[in-house]
Amino acid sequence: MSPFHTLNPTEARLEGSGVAARALRALERAIDRACGERDNPLRQLGGLGFYLFWLIALTGGYLYIFYDTSVAGAHASVEQLTHGQRWVGGVMRSLHRYASDAFVAVIVLHLVRELAYGRYRGFRWYSWVSGVPTLWLAVAAGVIGYWLVWDSVALFVATATTEWFGALPGFGPALVRNFISEGAVSDRLFSLVVFLHIGVPLVLLLVMWAHVQRLTRPQTGASRAVALWTLAALSLLSLALPAVSQPPAELDWLPATLPLDWFYLAPLTAIYAATPALVWIVATGLTLLLAVAPWLGPLRRPAPAVVDPDHCNGCTRCFADCPYAAIAMAPHPGGRGQIAVVDADRCASCGICAGACPSSVPFRAGERLVSGIDLPGSTVGDLREALDAALRAPHGQGALVVFTCQRGAGLGPAPGRGLVVLGLPCAGMLPPTFIEYALRGGASGVVVAACPPSDCEFRFGARWTGERLAGEREPRLRRGVERERVEVLQAAREERAALRAGIEAFRARLGAPQQETSTEVSDG
Repeated sequence: MSPFHTLNPTEARLEGSGVAARALRALERAIDRACGERDNPLRQLGGLGFYLFWLIALTGGYLYIFYDTSVAGAHASVEQLTHGQRWVGGVMRSLHRYASDAFVAVIVLHLVRELAYGRYRGFRWYSWVSGVPTLWLAVAAGVIGYWLVWDSVALFVATATTEWFGALPGFGPALVRNFISEGAVSDRLFSLVVFLHIGVPLVLLLVMWAHVQRLTRPQTGASRAVALWTLAALSLLSLALPAVSQPPAELDWLPATLPLDWFYLAPLTAIYAATPALVWIVATGLTLLLAVAPWLGPLRRPAPAVVDPDHCNGCTRCFADCPYAAIAMAPHPGGRGQIAVVDADRCASCGICAGACPSSVPFRAGERLVSGIDLPGSTVGDLREALDAALRAPHGQGALVVFTCQRGAGLGPAPGRGLVVLGLPCAGMLPPTFIEYALRGGASGVVVAACPPSDCEFRFGARWTGERLAGEREPRLRRGVERERVEVLQAAREERAALRAGIEAFRARLGAPQQETSTEVSDG
C-alpha cells in the first residue's frame, strides 16, 4: 500500500463529470478543432463578458452625446440619431443593442458552464456568489435603457416594471400612476432614468471587479481573434437588422402587440402570463438557490496547504504561482525575511505551491523530506517515499514512471504493464527535480500527464508545468537531464485512450522492454 495519498479517484469525479459536463466538453472539443483552444469563445466567456461590457459602454457613450433627456425630445433625438446618422449613429445604436443582448447570453452561458463543471463549491464560493447579481444588474440596466427611447415599447416597459414593483408590500398599484400618468412623466423623471441607466452599469462593473478578486491573472478580455470576430458578427447583424424605434409613447394607448427583446424583457412579459407576485417568488427563489448552491449537499474539502516556517525562505514562488491569490507574504516570525501565509478559505488544495517551492527537492538528505509549503494529506515527502518504494519493487527497475493529474484522463485501475503511476491533485504539484530523481533511481523514462492548459481544473497547473519543464519558469528542470527520456502529454478527462496511446508511443521510442507486471502507486 502506498504511503502517498491523494484525492480519491471516485471523489475526483464528483465534480464536473455529469452528463451536462460531458456534453459541454464534447462541444468545446469540436469548437477547438475549428478555431483552436486559444480562440474558443466557450473557453473565455468571462473575458468575453468584460469585452462586451466595454463595447456597450463605448457605444452607449456615443449615443448619450446626442440624446435629449426631455420628454418631448427623447424619442425625436433617438430617431434623428438612428436615421439622420444612419451609418454612424444608427450603427452605434444597433451595436449597443446587440452587444447588450450578447452580454446577457454570455453571462448565462458562463453561469451554466461553471455550474455544469462543478466550479462553484468549496474555495470557489466567493467567485460564484459574487457573480450571481451580475445577471440581474445587466437586465436592470437594459430595461432602463429601453425606457429611455420613450416609444410604445418603452411605455410597455414603464407600465410592466411599475406593475411588477407595485406587487411588493409597501408599494401598491398606485405606483404605476406615478410613472405613466400625464402629469408624472416629466423631464426630471427622464433625468432620473438616465442617471439610473448610467449608475446601474457602474455598480455592475464594481461587482464584476469584485468577482475576479480571488483570481490570479484574471481573464478580463477576449483573445484578439474572438474580439474581432465578435465585433464583426455584431456589426453585420447591426447592418442587416438595424435597431429601430416604435411610434412615440402615448400614455392613453398601448398597442396589443409589440416587438420585444426577449433577452431583457422576458421577466416583464411573465407578469402578464402569470402574476407579478408569482414572478417575484420565482425570481427571488432562483436567485437564493443560486446564492446558496455552494453549500448544498455534502462536500469533502481536502486540507489546505500548510507552511513550515523552518523550511520557508520567503522566495515568493508559491505567491506568484497560486492561481487563486490564496498566498500572501508576511514578515517571518524568526525575523529573517518573509514567509508565505496561506488563506485557508481561498486555498484550492491543488499543490501547485508545493511544486514551486525550492525546498521540494527529493535529493535532500534526511529521513523525511519536508517542504516549505505542502499539502498535509499528500506531501512531497509522501511522493518521494512512494516513488522510492515503487522503484525498489521487483519490477520497478526499468519501469516507466508516469505522473498523472487526477483531474485529467488518468490510466484507470489497470494502468498497464511496466508502469509506475503516481496520481497528483494537479500536475503543477510535481517539482521538476522529481523527474531527474526518478531517472537516477532506475526509471527508463518519465511521463508527465497533464490536462490541456484550457482544461486545467486549477487554471495554471498545466501551464506552469510546461514552462517549468521547458526551463522558462522556476523551478526549472536542469539542463543536464536527458530530455529524450522525458515526455509531457496532455489529455483531458475523457481522453484516456489518447493518453495510453501517447505513453505506448513514447515507450516505443525509448525501446523500453515490456514488463510482465505493473506497479501502481496511486490511481491516476
